[in-house]
Amino acid sequence: MKAVGIDLGTTNSVVAAVIDGKPTSIQVEGTSSMLPSAVRYIPGGVPVVGAAARAAFVEDPVNTMISTKKLLGRGLSEVGERHGMPYRIRDSDGILEIETDAGPVKPIEVSSEILKRLKRAADTFLEDDIRKAVITVPAYFDDAQRQATRQAARLAQLDVLRLINEPTAAALAYGLEQREEGAFAVFDLGGGTFDISILDLVEGVFEVKATCGDTQLGGDDLDRVLADFLLENIGQTFSAADPHTQASALRSGEQLKWALSERPQVDFSFEIGGVECQGTLTKQKYRELAKPILERLRAPCRQALQDAELRIHELDGVVLVGGSTKASLIRDFVSEFFKTRPICDLDPDHVVALGAASQADLLSAESELKIVDGGDVLLLDVTPLSLGLEMMGGLVEKVLPRCSSVPASRAQDFTTYKDGQTAMDIHVVQGERELVQDCRSLGRFQLHGIPPGPAGQARIRVLFQLDVNGLLTVSATELTSGTDAEIRVSPSYGLDDAQVESMLQASLDFAESDVSARLLRTAVVEAERVIYAVETALAKDGDLLDADEKGTIQKSVDDVKALLS
Repeated sequence: MKAVGIDLGTTNSVVAAVIDGKPTSIQVEGTSSMLPSAVRYIPGGVPVVGAAARAAFVEDPVNTMISTKKLLGRGLSEVGERHGMPYRIRDSDGILEIETDAGPVKPIEVSSEILKRLKRAADTFLEDDIRKAVITVPAYFDDAQRQATRQAARLAQLDVLRLINEPTAAALAYGLEQREEGAFAVFDLGGGTFDISILDLVEGVFEVKATCGDTQLGGDDLDRVLADFLLENIGQTFSAADPHTQASALRSGEQLKWALSERPQVDFSFEIGGVECQGTLTKQKYRELAKPILERLRAPCRQALQDAELRIHELDGVVLVGGSTKASLIRDFVSEFFKTRPICDLDPDHVVALGAASQADLLSAESELKIVDGGDVLLLDVTPLSLGLEMMGGLVEKVLPRCSSVPASRAQDFTTYKDGQTAMDIHVVQGERELVQDCRSLGRFQLHGIPPGPAGQARIRVLFQLDVNGLLTVSATELTSGTDAEIRVSPSYGLDDAQVESMLQASLDFAESDVSARLLRTAVVEAERVIYAVETALAKDGDLLDADEKGTIQKSVDDVKALLS
């Protein structure tokens, strides 16, 4: 059975398959192979998906879902008012829901409707019941967002062969693996997400050396900047406007964005919320309005290059991915930052789906590409943030460092802290800081049944396993007894927006103070351990000491306790 590749995009989605040895996009709506990622819910009716739904956004904004990809795997507290859409969102037992006149829907359900429509198109075109797919996700999607994507596919009756990062899929589509060697940046800016990945290509094998990005940054933000500008022009603000006015301003902002991609100056006239909005906007003024967005693009690019230990002039090229890279503002930014003309031979809207189709074919039993090219393409992806455990004193022990190749498996041995300890609480965290309080909690579980004994006697091996989809399993085993426990990390939400943007920067900004804090916490933990051991020994064998010896030891213990207090 043939497998397909799917780019489940924020603005548009595409399904593709390898046909006659060539990745090909499949027509979904009429002659178009791009399906607008929009779903309209009508009371008592079947959800409307695609162009018809998107066309109804201004007329019926509260029931028409667009750009919901950025809500996948997130909670209300993380999204708040920053989603920038006229939705009525609420919390339902820790899960984000969107209220519609047809009833509440979850972002996973919205995505599943889009996937169902893509599946039907593939079924018809390929004359088969397609069940297997490779689906792309932003490189910076965390575990919760990846799990949500898999759940949406399951609702659409699709078995996910693999989730692959969008920049990796783009590299496949461009056929970069055919080059002998070179370092490439893949700049992927979609409607709602941004990724920058650095790939090193050596003799047909390409390895993702570094990845960085922002899961809450995309072309929608440029639309919002222009929507704010237009509303200000008529004396209104986005937050105070009603849903219809918000939707109308966003749609007008999008039209203005594309008009400015073709001309240095645009005279505009829009009706927004029943008010005529007229004026002129130059590309220079637009660039000033968009400056905060461009600055948010700049920081991940610098970080990715730093992580890959490369300078800009050492890159052999920059590949553009994502519909938002069609905007001249973004292409100008890329040319300016990387000091080279970007590679955009393939349509940025289709390149990710074509790469996913190549990978889907290589993973299927009836692969055409294996016959044509003679074998698999080796993909070596990386994890964007470090994964580790909480230690005594609130310290973080990094088990899988950031930029570790995926899939990855790494074990580390730990031991008990107190005499007679029979259980251990294992806290899995994610982040770059030295203290648990500055990182993100992924999950907790307990290992019971540790044989009682002196502190430090037990050997507990903790194994981190990160699969090809970027999903994490952590297990712990007490080696002498064989007692074990494990957790598959599936947090309710993804990273907080501010955390996504600031985690890496914070690790640099606070590097010196973090090291000092770690040294202090380590010293405190060691002091407490020594005090515990000495007091235990005094209680057990103190009668072996004379009064002066016992007094000297006790004074030293008291002095250390005083320093700790």
